[in-house]
Amino acid sequence: MATKKPEPILNFAYEGLDRKGKKTKGEMPGKNIALVKAQLRKQGINVNKIHKKTTNPLANFSKAKVSPMDVAIFTRQLATMMKAGVPLVQSFEIVAEGLDNLTMRDVVMGIKNEVEGGNTFAGAIRKYPLYFDDLFCSLVESGEQSGALETMLDRVAQYKEKSELLKQKIKKAMKYPISVLFVALIVSCILLLKVVPVFQSLFTGFGAELPAFTMMVIHMSEWLQKWWFAVLVIALGTGGAFTEAKKRSPAFNNMLDRLALKAPIVGDLVYKSTVARFARTLSTTFSAGVPLVDALVSCAGATGNVVYKDAVLKIRDEVATGQQLGFAMRQAAIFPSMALQMVAIGEESGALDSMLDKVATHFENEVDNAVDGLTSMMEPLIMAVLGVLIGGLVIAMYLPIFQMGSVV
Repeated sequence: MATKKPEPILNFAYEGLDRKGKKTKGEMPGKNIALVKAQLRKQGINVNKIHKKTTNPLANFSKAKVSPMDVAIFTRQLATMMKAGVPLVQSFEIVAEGLDNLTMRDVVMGIKNEVEGGNTFAGAIRKYPLYFDDLFCSLVESGEQSGALETMLDRVAQYKEKSELLKQKIKKAMKYPISVLFVALIVSCILLLKVVPVFQSLFTGFGAELPAFTMMVIHMSEWLQKWWFAVLVIALGTGGAFTEAKKRSPAFNNMLDRLALKAPIVGDLVYKSTVARFARTLSTTFSAGVPLVDALVSCAGATGNVVYKDAVLKIRDEVATGQQLGFAMRQAAIFPSMALQMVAIGEESGALDSMLDKVATHFENEVDNAVDGLTSMMEPLIMAVLGVLIGGLVIAMYLPIFQMGSVV
């Protein structure tokens, strides 16, 4: 049976009188005029005029996408409101007003309307699967059922914040060298296409034999002038094929995950971040009262790597048959000894969630150190590559001129 698509949230402009008889006007989001009028009556406003606001055709372009960090900020603010004793529905309104992202604001108001209509918080956020994953929804549902929603939201906010900061640090470490090398490649192509031909015409009038290095650069320039369009098509086609394969092919993504763990420099960073995500997710879910077997299912998807996903699902099957978590993790042979020992101690002492939290913190710090080390190592390496690419082309063009000067 097909699920009914939720009604879109619209904006309505209204004019009326408040409880003191003073004229008031403003805007309010809602699904239809009747619901908005009812909400305004609850606030003591007697509506005289109300109409749906006409939307600007360019408004959709101004709305930013909802990022995981936007969800983390929303969760943190909502947890703060509820800890302060603010009712849930009113907390939604306060948080929505403070959000800069218009799309996220619409999402929050949509959740508010669902909760006002009698739906649970978990049921409301399940209607937005693009922004709230199964793990998030399960933890919120667990908090509602146990009567400790504000505590659970605080844990979820901490989990989302640390997870997203970890991802951002890894992306930052990779974006810098890739962007610099891309710019260097573009500059090299411009030199080969525009600058080298000018020097080539100048060297033709010399009538002397050019150095081998200069001839090699000239041949590269001639080849690129002849085939630049084919090179551009191949580069764009390869980039497009890679993007589409990454979106549509699970097998291709699985291959990338395996290669990432074996990469010479980045592999150690990916390994530590994956262990940190596993420990952080398992600590959060287990401390929330989720059974260990169910928590491991959530952890499998949260690891972000197919090698660890398959291993965690296998560990889950072994734990379901009565095996201890520490022993099952040791059998997988992909977890560091420090994590294995901490998990074993946690199981024996009955403080598994606390030990997993310590493991997550340790490896998150390891990722921080690895990112700093990678950045400091990349800087001289990038300078060397730039020197070879750009400096080599410049030297190749001026080498004949230097030789002529020495002869004269």
